Amino acid sequence: MTIARRSAVLLGGLALAVLAGCAGSDKPKPTPLVELSPKIAGRQVWSAKVNGVDFPLGISVRAGRAHVAGNDGTVMALDAQTGALVWQGNAGARLSAGVGSDGRFAAVVTRDNEVVVMEGGNVLWRASVPARVATPPLVAGERVFVVGVDRVVHAFDALDGRRLWVLKRPGDSLTLSQASVLTAYRDTLLVGQGPRLLGVDPLKGSVRWEVAVTTPRGTNEVERLADLVGPAAREGSNFCVRAFQAAVGCVDAERGALRWNQNGGGIAAVAGDADFVFSADGSDRITARKRSGGEAAWTNEALLHRGLSAPAAMGKTVVFGDSEGWMHFLARDSGEMVLRLPTDGSPIVAAPALWDNTLMAVTRNGGIYAFRPE
Repeated sequence: MTIARRSAVLLGGLALAVLAGCAGSDKPKPTPLVELSPKIAGRQVWSAKVNGVDFPLGISVRAGRAHVAGNDGTVMALDAQTGALVWQGNAGARLSAGVGSDGRFAAVVTRDNEVVVMEGGNVLWRASVPARVATPPLVAGERVFVVGVDRVVHAFDALDGRRLWVLKRPGDSLTLSQASVLTAYRDTLLVGQGPRLLGVDPLKGSVRWEVAVTTPRGTNEVERLADLVGPAAREGSNFCVRAFQAAVGCVDAERGALRWNQNGGGIAAVAGDADFVFSADGSDRITARKRSGGEAAWTNEALLHRGLSAPAAMGKTVVFGDSEGWMHFLARDSGEMVLRLPTDGSPIVAAPALWDNTLMAVTRNGGIYAFRPE
């Protein structure tokens, strides 16, 4: 399992460790790409550039604007249809996580554990948190929510940065420095806490419900690590998530109940639509599961060991990026490869984002690419 390529780091005690097997001569070689005759039309429609992306990046798209960030603290809002720059600002330090936005405010977190919130490219306020942050902040309801790798949740007033509440819960000493689940459903904040999804009152910080997506198993802390990996795949009140190296499951956020889970390795987030949940396992075997009950609908092994990104569900296709910068479009109902488009040759580092008929992806070298399949 090649964890290092996706910056999944384990934090525990005084040590900073990476799972064994990240490097070495026995690392499987990526499956060579075979010639593909496109079954659908598609093209790149615009591109932009930031100063590289070596941190967990969420591409936040609100009101037709795509919010992205780079290593050096640059934060940009781009017109999702044309790529035109709407505004640009800088957090003043290198980043560890970003971007969260509601269309007005944009939030990132620096490597100095400082939350930085901007409006129109101007820094409004800064606030410190005690632990490293790997999950892009959530901006909603004029609040900014931040969860650290210590699993502590912080809520700030988006206007002035006042800390509104802090939620601390007991947990394991070993945690995962990879983007967790932090999203909202109606008036409930959804937060990943280890292998559990919590429903939290966003006004008070109190827990309304919690659901275990999986039961960790193993002989040591590393094997039992099963933190939820974000972003979640939402369809109505149904949120489907990856439990790190353990399972894929779906939770009904209306009732606070587990709908189903299926065992399966993997370290990247999932995506889905009304019928399917799409994921790649630790070997990059792609599986589409029925959203209704989790049964496998199809699998595809054409991209084994290619370092696949989290996917995006787009109309009749599901799209994965790989470690060589290729964007792979598969038919959602069969898994057949229907289109392949290039970027700059460096790994796709974030789940592709959608706005209307435009798909956006970001590479490790900082390339921002927008595609429009037809």
